[in-house]
Amino acid sequence: MKRLNILDASWLAVESEDTPMHVGNMQIFSLPDDAPETFLRDMVERMKADWEVAPPWCYRLQRPGVLGRLLAPVWREDKKIDLDYHVRHSALPRPGSERELGILVSRLHSHPLDFSRPLWECHIIEGLENNRFALYTKMHHSMIDGISGVRLMQRVLSTDPNETNMLPPWSVRPEKSRGGKKSVASNLGGLLNQALDALKLQMDMAPQLTNAITKLYQTTRTPDQLSGPFSGPPSMLNKRVTGQRRFATQHYELERLKRLAKACDASLNDIVLYLCGTSLRRFLLEQNALPDEALTAGIPVNIRPADDQGTGTAISFMIASLATNEANSTRRLETIKASTQRAKDHLQSLPRAALNQYTMLLMSPYILQLMTGMGGRMRPVFNVTISNVPGPEVPLYYEGARLEAMYPVSLIAHGGALNITCLSYAGSLNFGFTGCRDTLPSMQRLAVYTGEALDEMEAALLPKPASKPRKAPARRAAKPAAKKAV
Repeated sequence: MKRLNILDASWLAVESEDTPMHVGNMQIFSLPDDAPETFLRDMVERMKADWEVAPPWCYRLQRPGVLGRLLAPVWREDKKIDLDYHVRHSALPRPGSERELGILVSRLHSHPLDFSRPLWECHIIEGLENNRFALYTKMHHSMIDGISGVRLMQRVLSTDPNETNMLPPWSVRPEKSRGGKKSVASNLGGLLNQALDALKLQMDMAPQLTNAITKLYQTTRTPDQLSGPFSGPPSMLNKRVTGQRRFATQHYELERLKRLAKACDASLNDIVLYLCGTSLRRFLLEQNALPDEALTAGIPVNIRPADDQGTGTAISFMIASLATNEANSTRRLETIKASTQRAKDHLQSLPRAALNQYTMLLMSPYILQLMTGMGGRMRPVFNVTISNVPGPEVPLYYEGARLEAMYPVSLIAHGGALNITCLSYAGSLNFGFTGCRDTLPSMQRLAVYTGEALDEMEAALLPKPASKPRKAPARRAAKPAAKKAV
């Protein structure tokens, strides 16, 4: 059995019919040129074969009821998993467009997971136009965060387009720890020492944590201050939500965004925040619902070591201004850059060992709003969640099918009806917009507006290619007068 840490357990505690706390990933593949008619049917059958299901795919809650989820929840390994239930085969009416795929994924993402089973589903979706298919997988946020979710799905993919008979994602085991078995006494002694070390660490870090949280909550809304919790205004993004979701995507070349970042001395994340802030400003203006104060973004920050292959949540948070109250695009970008830099400096001032405690203190108002039913009924902790998750840098394959794109499908909650998550893959940056179907009508426009904001930014910042000077038409030399015959 495995006890959940406090942050992972909090995602179980705030689960409700309207706010299911699962996250997803949509992968689009191109079928191999020589794929037989039964390629996908055969692949699904192999996936459902009698595999040994690995952690965390085999984890099930020891007590799946509401009380069991609230009071010290524990994972236990389920040795008898019904893969016919968890692995599902769907089809779009041919030729299925990406719009129809988005509609289906929106519907699938709206359905809560069954807490009496391991908390995941995998849907293989055929019929996508241009000889493609999709793989949509969802898993509860208490089991994975963005980084570990990408790594989990990546483990079975290959850089070799000719590799076949590959394992499904849930059959791969993490690397086994070295060393033999320890005695029970030794284990208990080790746990006691860990507990004492953790207690000592918390006591040592208490002054720094207190100072950091105090500084964050004492911030004002002046432009030269750190953006803190509750510094964003109430908006239509921060109302109550219902259980039905909408999902939209955008796909950009990574090099295109990096050129812009270099041109304006910004980070890639700054460019992402600028595109999102500009899109939100336009969307809210059209709804006659743009607040006078700037919206703020809650930005998850990965704190998982590079060599850590574990799952569960390993993130901290920072809050930054989106400068949506600024009509001038140049000043909007500069405000975002300054705000994110202050947030980074604040986070980096803390020792790494204190980040988990800091995250819990920072996120506790957000969690409490959800647990007490106050989410969407009072000023939001922040207005919108925006995150950027690094993914694989090289093209990958499954059973010879090339992975063309990966899109994150995230969660929303009361008081936060929109989530924008970006995922990089093989030279591209893929935006996934997850929103409440009822609270944010026409949410798909946000995806379109980020593209138009990018075009406008390029036109303003990047030098236009020099046009070649037009050559003047060559003048013909005057012919000498003909001599008359004598």
